[in-house]
Amino acid sequence: MATQLETTGTLERKLAMAVPVAEIDRQVGERLRNLSRNMKMPGFRPGKVPMKMVEQSYGRQVHAEVLGDAVSRAFSEAVSEHKLRVAGQPRIEAREGTPEGELGFTATFEVYPEIQLADPGTLAIERLSCPVGEAEVDKTIEILRRQRVTWSEAARAAQDGDRVTIDFVGKLDDVAFDGGTASDFPFVLGEGRMLPDFEAGVRGAAVGESKSFPVAFPAEYGSAELAGKTARFEVTVKKVEAPQLPVLDEAFARQLGVADGDLARMRADVRSNLEREVSQRLRARTKNGVMDALLGLASFELPRALVDGESQALLERARQDLQQRGIDPKNMPEIPPDAFREQAERRVRLGLIVAEIVRAHGLQAKPDQIRRQIEEFAQAYENPAEVVRYYFSDRNRLAEVEALVVEQNVVDWALGSAKATDRALGFDELMAAG
Repeated sequence: MATQLETTGTLERKLAMAVPVAEIDRQVGERLRNLSRNMKMPGFRPGKVPMKMVEQSYGRQVHAEVLGDAVSRAFSEAVSEHKLRVAGQPRIEAREGTPEGELGFTATFEVYPEIQLADPGTLAIERLSCPVGEAEVDKTIEILRRQRVTWSEAARAAQDGDRVTIDFVGKLDDVAFDGGTASDFPFVLGEGRMLPDFEAGVRGAAVGESKSFPVAFPAEYGSAELAGKTARFEVTVKKVEAPQLPVLDEAFARQLGVADGDLARMRADVRSNLEREVSQRLRARTKNGVMDALLGLASFELPRALVDGESQALLERARQDLQQRGIDPKNMPEIPPDAFREQAERRVRLGLIVAEIVRAHGLQAKPDQIRRQIEEFAQAYENPAEVVRYYFSDRNRLAEVEALVVEQNVVDWALGSAKATDRALGFDELMAAG
């Protein structure tokens, strides 16, 4: 049937359409007859319920279903006819003034914007690198040793690196405050787990010694009761333990999975794993820089429906995260509706730009790229072949890998098209980024 398309905004469209009453009635009758064949009702044999009673019980519901299907079908056909790319769900409303024998509706919706990409040569992007040498391998092995530290009691005053076990009471104006008291509390001096004043007060104390000292809480401290205030702590040291790092020997190599304890093989494994991690971190840092730069390739209005949907998805994710942290949904803080608006707008804009780049330059993921990416993931596991099978056995997991490959294709395209400059990152800087 004829449809009328009206432009009511930059992206908003209004579509007038109609469906024939006779066809709706025919389909309703057909569905009700099919329903009556197996219907059971007290006082009647199965399939012998009078049609009038079937209509009274289910007529309104079936009519609504048939009408909904017809309108949905009419909308889809009109969208195809007018070659529209609909963003989000349409708002369907009944309309008056249609010819006899028709039911009229209007669908109000948004379309995707036309995106004109600027010259990527105008973008400034950094291509990051980080060499992995003997010094970086040594640092990593030291970290692995510290992760396997053991502790032995020390008959001396506590110093940085020691694990101390203490009892303490914190007071504000000579009154103990909530959360400021603990017994047999262990922590490692110098790790920054405690406030600087607290660590300074414990540093240099020996077993059995009791000390009293002030601790200044920063203005941005999480507790409003303590933020910006100075409390006094009374501390008793119950134990001082010095760290004992494992020796670099065959036993240590076996702890790292080298069955024969060969130290050279252990070092080679550490280097291989480190190079893989450095590569992944560099790729992630470079990708973030590229995506930030791509936002400057096009300016366009965003479909409100897409931004609203993304905002809602981010909100739900935040609520799920709080729930996973053990917060009861009933006690969750109220999150403002627009809390994620800016983030949602950025994600939608970037997604549309990336999709246009992929379409315009044929950057879709190829099967061999997907396989290579999965094989790269698999190298971090003991049984790579099993991991490969795991990915290829599930469409959802394959789709996730495909999305990663497409993103990397876009990054590679941008680095080859933009004004990319090389910058070497320090090992500590890269690894501290998390």
